Amino acid sequence: MPDFSILTVCSGNIIRSPLTELILRSELDRSDVFSISSAGTFAGDGDLMTPEAAEIALALGLDPSAHRARYLVEPYIESADLILALSRAHRREIVQLVPRKVNVTFTLREFARLAALISDDEVTRTIEPLSTTRERLVAIVKLVTTRRGAAGQIEIPADDDVVDPYRRGAEMYSESLSQLSPAASDSAKLLRQATKNPSIGARILH
Repeated sequence: MPDFSILTVCSGNIIRSPLTELILRSELDRSDVFSISSAGTFAGDGDLMTPEAAEIALALGLDPSAHRARYLVEPYIESADLILALSRAHRREIVQLVPRKVNVTFTLREFARLAALISDDEVTRTIEPLSTTRERLVAIVKLVTTRRGAAGQIEIPADDDVVDPYRRGAEMYSESLSQLSPAASDSAKLLRQATKNPSIGARILH
């Protein structure tokens, strides 16, 4: 049974959230530790990724063939330890459904941005006293939450969103990926660091 569950959420669960799911699964690469899934706020259950999104996944060396869209329901939110929404609107919908999950619900770009404010030493001090991987991951998410204050504010709130390219052509798919992929990678780096043994001085963030 994996220690830590991550849920990614967009609208139709056919472009942004499944691409994020696939990238995180590839970069975290620890099925014994991480359970990673996705859902959509108005998804059609069983829908495939769009051909454009599937093509992007394949170009990244990821396999989109197993993906089937899921409509977001409360149990998916309840069971998640970290929820990464692809826009502020999705984040609001998630928190409206399950208000108690507000502290573990971020937009993907928000989580990556706040994670960048955390130093390696802070991560090490946070996880060093903790004995289990789950405890460390939960503590790291709490640490990211503390950066939501004044220091974590941005001038343009929309910069925490990933643009929706649905039916908007190749250029918009490219723009969406350029926002999504780095944020997923940066988020994965911080989460990976929490799974390392701090006593051996492992460092992931730079």
